[in-house]
Amino acid sequence: MTQQLSVNTRITTAGAVIELAGELDHHTAPDVRAALTGLDLNTGQQLVLDLGGLTFCDSSGITMIIAARNHAIAAHAHIALAAVPERVSRIFRIVGLQHVFPTHPTAQDAEAAWTTPTS
Repeated sequence: MTQQLSVNTRITTAGAVIELAGELDHHTAPDVRAALTGLDLNTGQQLVLDLGGLTFCDSSGITMIIAARNHAIAAHAHIALAAVPERVSRIFRIVGLQHVFPTHPTAQDAEAAWTTPTS
């Protein structure tokens, strides 16, 4: 039985932060997709996925994280990951995604690393 996934979105000056807690799998990935669909990212902003609360992530979850990246790119925005659990980080290293996503220890660190776009 799949554990629930909590998806909380907040907006900062840098952009949106989506906090995920619980299991990200084929049952719960649509919840993240729904949160992405409702986001209005502006050019140059940053989408941060805070993964610190994840207890499980399967291939559908990884696919959803890639879909979030694609969503950010389509909006001409940036993406960063925060608080990536070691088990997810290990998967990223195995499949070569560690070079695709900037990662930060916390969402606050990701926000601090974001720079305001210049005109």
